[in-house]
Amino acid sequence: AILDAWGATSRRHPEIARWLGEEHGVPPWWCQNLTVDYERARGMRAVHQVEGGFSISVTRTVDVDVPTALAALTDVARRTSWLPDADLRERPTRAARIARFDWPEPASRVVVTVDPKGDGRSSVNVTHEQLPDAESADRFKAFWRERLGALKTVLGQG
Repeated sequence: AILDAWGATSRRHPEIARWLGEEHGVPPWWCQNLTVDYERARGMRAVHQVEGGFSISVTRTVDVDVPTALAALTDVARRTSWLPDADLRERPTRAARIARFDWPEPASRVVVTVDPKGDGRSSVNVTHEQLPDAESADRFKAFWRERLGALKTVLGQG
């Protein structure tokens, strides 16, 4: 109701989030969260929609260390065993636990982050960005869930 009274439906995301922080003392993370929830409730933003398209993220924990998990993503032969027919083009990165790829159709980006979980386990997070629409986002969310399940199988956990 406060955002409606202020006229937030006619304002852009950054302006709404900034106003929540400056005028109401809302902490930064909550500014973003409240703004996204408001935009969705008022039909200003779809689920998975971000600036520049749609983005999804899927995470799985695997029972291997970070180097082994990362190799399953960056070594073409290993990746093909759980992600066949994916014509990925690896992009350069300086980050130690991140792999970035161009996805051909629809033209989009895939960012994979592998983080240690302790006891030789790792968390593999796939974020598929710059998707053109909500239908693609839903389709790729299901696709990556299934493919990360296949990764676990290839790593001897399925």
